[in-house]
Amino acid sequence: MPTVRDIMTGGVECIGEHDTLEAAARKMKELDVGALPICGEDNRLKGMITDRDIVIKCFAEGGDPRAAVAGDFGQGKPVTIGADDSIDEAIRTMKDHQVRRLPVIDGHDLVGILTQADVARNYPEERVGELVAFISY
Repeated sequence: MPTVRDIMTGGVECIGEHDTLEAAARKMKELDVGALPICGEDNRLKGMITDRDIVIKCFAEGGDPRAAVAGDFGQGKPVTIGADDSIDEAIRTMKDHQVRRLPVIDGHDLVGILTQADVARNYPEERVGELVAFISY
């Protein structure tokens, strides 16, 4: 039975918790992604930040992305999945928390991201449809 590790996107890059939102936006552009994990100085996952967070929580509120730091925008403890967990468990976690991406943890190390697209490319169509429908509402 395949695990999250088998279908995740590896080689994930973090934005530091003290890095600016401008730096986060530039890294997102460079990597062509819409979200980045936020990592602390201890290299542990502190949260996630999305391009939408930058626009809605900074720009729309009159904030300065050159002064605002990523760590202030990661909300609470991030929802994660273990690298050796089943894909069914990942789907349940995505549905339960209504998220489209999960940071993948092995021990205390961030080893990848599992996205809805990763699941769609690697899982039976009926399960993918169920996941997309549930998260989209």
